[in-house]
Amino acid sequence: MNGQRGVALITALLVTAIATIAAVSMMSRQHLDLRRSSNIYAADQAWLFAQGIESWAVQVMQRDRDDSSSDHLGEDWATVLPPITVEGGVVAGKVEDLQGRFNLNNLIKDDEVSARDVEMLKRLFDVLDIDSGVVLAIVDWIDKDGEVAFPDGAEDNVYLGRETPYRSANGLMVSPSELLLIDGITYEDYQTLRPFVCALPERTALNVNTAGVELLQALISGLESGDAEQLLGEREETPFESVQGFRAHGLVKKHINAGAGQDGEADKSMAVSSDYFLLSAAAQFGRAEVRLASVIARDEKGAQIIMHGQGEY
Repeated sequence: MNGQRGVALITALLVTAIATIAAVSMMSRQHLDLRRSSNIYAADQAWLFAQGIESWAVQVMQRDRDDSSSDHLGEDWATVLPPITVEGGVVAGKVEDLQGRFNLNNLIKDDEVSARDVEMLKRLFDVLDIDSGVVLAIVDWIDKDGEVAFPDGAEDNVYLGRETPYRSANGLMVSPSELLLIDGITYEDYQTLRPFVCALPERTALNVNTAGVELLQALISGLESGDAEQLLGEREETPFESVQGFRAHGLVKKHINAGAGQDGEADKSMAVSSDYFLLSAAAQFGRAEVRLASVIARDEKGAQIIMHGQGEY
């Protein structure tokens, strides 16, 4: 009799323990589910905030095109949007002129290598203290043929021999991050280059009103950094209204007269207005934070987002 009571007591204790464990497990899972749902909601809300910044940027760029014929750093669109508190979160953003950078896809023109743009990119590499020999590997990455450019090019013969083999794109770049795949370019080189290059879906001219010192030196052969900085200081006060006005500037003219870009083709590589811009947006809601990089294109029909993704451009 006592043995039966003991067994019954142990059974009751086991059942109680199992029930307790099950209850704790259910409560823990419910807590995790609630936390997960909360995080998903916060991430979705942050993403919606970021898309709201996109809509704002598109409207700003459209209004700017309607109101002015040139683009420079004194305009409203170039003003950084500081962190602004919204209901439940914080948003911030800035717009940059992508035509104030070197368009890597300019290296190919009408399915042929553009010697002028190759030389311009080499000058940019020299200014940034990067081995300019790798420029030919970038050309090989974009051009449609499989022939290796002498002496520093790279095609499938290089990439297929790697631990994780892949082929060269043999087409226009979609993102400047493709540079990381190109033979001879290190991660450090890419980080140095990233603020100065872009990958746009068509040939573009460099906006001399928004290009930095390094890009102006790449554009104009022989231009010293001091002269480029002086140009930046003067254009801050009075932006250039035309390419002809820029070329007529004394600091530019002396290099043009020396033989750096005397033909009409050189004019096509310069501009005082732009059609492509980069929005870098950040939105925070609760524990979630989203960073969004969006490329804005505009023409006579209006402004629109042609590419966006999380992270940086």
